[in-house]
Amino acid sequence: MSGAGLVVPILVLGLGTYALRLVGPLAHQRLRLTDEMRRWMAVVATVLLTALMATGAVLDGDTFAGWSRVAGVATGGILAWRGAPFVAVVLAAGAVTAGLRLLGVP
Repeated sequence: MSGAGLVVPILVLGLGTYALRLVGPLAHQRLRLTDEMRRWMAVVATVLLTALMATGAVLDGDTFAGWSRVAGVATGGILAWRGAPFVAVVLAAGAVTAGLRLLGVP
């Protein structure tokens, strides 16, 4: 896709993001959620983020990304789950991935 062809999708995405950010506080004042609905929303968000993390860890396009990336993402996921600071999570995940690739692990 050319540079000019990317302008329209980027503008649409930007406007959509801005609209969602604007509607959020307005809807929060009018929309009342039960405690059960709030719990389900938290579960759904967690499942979605876990699925995205797993897909990104295992696949590079249509092919397997390699065990070093899987190990790096797993390291980051475990550290995040244990409550490590974000910078530590990112650095540790990158270090594990880079270290395994230096050792020849694909």
